[in-house]
Amino acid sequence: MKLKTSELQGVALDWAVAKCEVLEVWREPDGMYLCEGGEVGFRYRPSTDWAQGGTIIEREGIDLQYQGGDTDVWAADMFNAESMIYGDTPLIAAMRCYVASKLGEEVEIPEDLTFERI
Repeated sequence: MKLKTSELQGVALDWAVAKCEVLEVWREPDGMYLCEGGEVGFRYRPSTDWAQGGTIIEREGIDLQYQGGDTDVWAADMFNAESMIYGDTPLIAAMRCYVASKLGEEVEIPEDLTFERI
């Protein structure tokens, strides 16, 4: 199913980031896990884990801005991004921005992914 990159969240967003990073991931009932050498490894959640998402932000030069006010959202952009991408948290905004820069405004997401963090 095709979804707007600006609306991705939860495991669907984490899956899209893994696709950009050319990582193999495995879906488990409690989230997305990185596959390492055919084995299921650590939980992969760059949209909520600063240790994972933060390295992408730094490497890609993603700029984050707090929008504040009534919206209480974050904006992210980068050199090759078409426009600002927004999210409820800095990591969500940044990972959406990263995915948009690599895969475009819409992403083909596997049907079995849910849209809420498990």
